[in-house]
Amino acid sequence: MNVDEILDGIGPRLQRLRRDRERTLQSLAEETGLSISTLSRLETGKRRPTLDLLIPLAHAYRVALDQLVAAPATGDPRVHLTPHRKERGSVVVPLTQYPGRVQVFKQILAPREPRLVTHEGYEWLYVLAGRLRLIIGEHEHLLGPGEVAEFDTTEPHWFGPANEQAVEILHLFGPHGDHAVTRTPTGTPHPDAP
Repeated sequence: MNVDEILDGIGPRLQRLRRDRERTLQSLAEETGLSISTLSRLETGKRRPTLDLLIPLAHAYRVALDQLVAAPATGDPRVHLTPHRKERGSVVVPLTQYPGRVQVFKQILAPREPRLVTHEGYEWLYVLAGRLRLIIGEHEHLLGPGEVAEFDTTEPHWFGPANEQAVEILHLFGPHGDHAVTRTPTGTPHPDAP
């Protein structure tokens, strides 16, 4: 393990992460309490990264410290996910941690009353277990395990269990242009077609 190579890689990684998140040094300085000069010197490799500098940055970017350091593999291939418990028994498990890009979640949704919302973005839902009720505008859809839906979130929408049982889904959410589109070549019959 070459420690100098690992340390030399931190600055460019911090700079890429900040630009990907469309953050300024000023806004990052305000959130972390680190000076703009310190942040700039870290990114350019003129300041040696230390834990007291990296921990506030990991917190501000909402990433694990090892994502900033790119520490060598420990031999443990497991990904340690953190479930977040929500109201009325729902659970959200973030599978990605890159705000501004497509986000992936595993969700267990408990029964609740529909409340349509709108926001910028695009969503893709895959039902793992249970029955999903999806309302988009004036249209209602019921999906079972293995079924997929995708839609523009500027349309009024809501999704949750179709009955009193929880539903388990994979949920992808991203900005416009990042659609999870499945395409079938035109003129090609479905394999199950008669």
